[in-house]
Amino acid sequence: MMKRFISLVFFLLMAQLVWAQIGSLEGKVTSETGEPLPAANLMLEGTRYGVSSDESGNFRILQIPTGSYQLKVSSIGYKTVYRKITIRENHTQKLNLTLVSTTGELEVVEVFGARGKQPEKLEAITRLPLKPSDQIQSISVISDKLIEQQGALTVIEGVRNVPGVYTYSTYGGVKESISSRGFRGIPTLKNGVRVMTDFRGMGYPTDMQGVENIQVMKGSAALTQGLGQSSGQATDLGAPGGIVNVVTKTPKFVNEGSISLRGGSWGLFRPTFDVQGLLGDSKKVAFRIDGAYQTGGKFRKGMEYESFYINPSLAIRPDDKTQITLEMDFYNVNQTIDAGTVNLSVGNVANEIYDIPNNRMLGFNSDISTVKHSTYTASFKRYLDTDNKLYVRGAVYRSVFDADAIRTSLTALARKKDTNDVQVNLYRRSISHNQPRLDKNTVIQFDLVGDQIETGAIRHTFMIGADYKLTDLTESAYNTINIPGIINVFDPATISNTLPYGTANFTKTGETLSKTTNMGLTAQDVISVTDWLKAFVGIRYSTNQSTSPLNSAFTRTHFWNPLGGIMVTVKKGLNLFASYTNSTRPENVSQVDENGNTFGNSFVNQIEAGIKSDWLNNRLRFNLTLYRIEQKNLIEQLYDVNNAPIQVNGRNVYRASGDDRRQGVEVELTGRILENLEAIVGYSMIDAQYRNTVVNVEGSAPNNTPKHTFNGWLNYTVNRGSLKNLNVGLGVYYLGERPYNDWTQVGYLTHGLDTSKEPWYNKAYTLVNAQLGYQINQQWGLRVLANNLFGTVGYDAYRTSFIDRIQPRNFSGILTYRF
Repeated sequence: MMKRFISLVFFLLMAQLVWAQIGSLEGKVTSETGEPLPAANLMLEGTRYGVSSDESGNFRILQIPTGSYQLKVSSIGYKTVYRKITIRENHTQKLNLTLVSTTGELEVVEVFGARGKQPEKLEAITRLPLKPSDQIQSISVISDKLIEQQGALTVIEGVRNVPGVYTYSTYGGVKESISSRGFRGIPTLKNGVRVMTDFRGMGYPTDMQGVENIQVMKGSAALTQGLGQSSGQATDLGAPGGIVNVVTKTPKFVNEGSISLRGGSWGLFRPTFDVQGLLGDSKKVAFRIDGAYQTGGKFRKGMEYESFYINPSLAIRPDDKTQITLEMDFYNVNQTIDAGTVNLSVGNVANEIYDIPNNRMLGFNSDISTVKHSTYTASFKRYLDTDNKLYVRGAVYRSVFDADAIRTSLTALARKKDTNDVQVNLYRRSISHNQPRLDKNTVIQFDLVGDQIETGAIRHTFMIGADYKLTDLTESAYNTINIPGIINVFDPATISNTLPYGTANFTKTGETLSKTTNMGLTAQDVISVTDWLKAFVGIRYSTNQSTSPLNSAFTRTHFWNPLGGIMVTVKKGLNLFASYTNSTRPENVSQVDENGNTFGNSFVNQIEAGIKSDWLNNRLRFNLTLYRIEQKNLIEQLYDVNNAPIQVNGRNVYRASGDDRRQGVEVELTGRILENLEAIVGYSMIDAQYRNTVVNVEGSAPNNTPKHTFNGWLNYTVNRGSLKNLNVGLGVYYLGERPYNDWTQVGYLTHGLDTSKEPWYNKAYTLVNAQLGYQINQQWGLRVLANNLFGTVGYDAYRTSFIDRIQPRNFSGILTYRF
């Protein structure tokens, strides 16, 4: 009896103690004009405690454990507010909050974007309302502020700030093929939609004037990125290297604008503008339009460049729970393709790349690449509950990519007939169309999303969605035209850049039409078991159907792909994570061996783990990622010595080539070390090997895969004294040596080349860039940029062709007026 009595007393004392350790928070949310704000969302970050204000703007949060918290207050059309609060036991803290309309000053943008916010349109590829630090995928974001600081003119220049991301090839300086984790040419999207669907990831040019940010999701994202674009597949957007998403600017419901003029080396002339504002007095409709024109900027003498870019958009907020956005993006660029230089090694057994002078061009003035591409987006978001925790989002995307080009190819002159002994300085030239294509893509996506939905003691952030994609692709083929005469790369007198009079016109030799339909259903749930433990689960069902109106070929596949992971919060701002993802490369009926047999599906499995952390009130972020990616059941197409595909009964022949493995480490530090010192530092180590292979040499690395990369950027701003508003930036980018080609076993050819000898390596190079900026007053600003400050010579190459030099030392200045 006494034990029961003691137990009861103990229970009552503990209950009283627990009761005494809670408090509450109440108050009112108003606008800067004093009007009450209903449906404002209030959340104690990192907890399950939150509420929405009522029709009078009042709110009350009860039974909060005592302690210190950060309160986040947000409402559509208003700046998000953060407040430090302390809850005391048996006490109700009163707090009145004022939100400022976004027609006022914009949020402070860091080099990684606005603090505490999910980057613009990141949800289009992750499909969850989570910041990068809360995701189990490796995600890096390059903001428009950093793009402006560094004066980046290409996507490649922007993504160099992400560890382990590097140039695969520029294909004559006219494309932006980007690689990650040892995988060739990862897909590049614009506003979440694939623009150019070539499976090789050759990339496409983009004007940076309209870019809000660049998002890089590394590793396999076959489930999370959705968009129906072959998601779930190990090809296309399910490729295990990751994706790059270029996000364009949209209205921020402010009245402001800017114009700038940039001039620089090699005749660079570039005016730009960006104007946005409110339409009408209701503050419910806003517009934005930005654009650019550019000529010059090509370092090789005789090469031309001209581009035009325009990006209008419209945003509508009919009420506090709805936003509709309409966007259009158009880019037209005409530029000369650089035939590059040559390797002077007899038999191509060593790196003897000829450092051709910049005033010498091996191709013709008619080697022009013409690209027109446009994207259109209509998207909406609608909250369904009073707490703004449940919403639907949908979007329709459309892109049209129209590209054609003429390029010059070089063939070394043989010393003797029917031998491989060549005179490495003497070449014949031919011209051909360079992969002309009309690429049309339509994507539809709808998601139901819940943010911090409670079911008892467990919180869920989830999405359930469906997506559909249609690709309509036309590829044309033309004959190759041999140009008479022999050139000596050492003697400019032998090199004419004008086509001989009477050169024949091209003849169209064929056309390939194909239509691909992808559909998918995706579900994800981030389950907060406690305040320190989250479980990530997801599943996707995908279908893929391909047809061609010119033949009877038809393929249809379907498959399931899972995702799983956990995140442990050691302390606020310090998360440990681990994840597993899977993707499938479906069997292709057109890929058969010598006996006509197919190979079945190929699979990619990825394990990823690491640390995601933010410090100093989310001012500085540090991430560490370890990954291991394994591909099983790879296949390789076979070629003969004349670079022609080997065929049996009119069908190309393939052979099972084995597996490969990529593993490595990535380290990233981004943010402000001091209030006036910004830093971006990144390092990656990539260990990529072919394994269990019957085609490649065991343990060899895929072509163009560097072992090490490093990037660093520091920007210091003087914040007091006579030099106030002066800022100085210095950056370093290192790309390690990498094999120019794959290394195969004796008897196998890669693209018609005998690659049975160990490949030579492209040399490592280090770029040093600098900038000096000064904000004269609120309107006028001046910036001077120096790229490749020490004149480093380096080359990017696609196997033995497109051996393109990186840009030599160059300078430019930018004058900007803001209003």
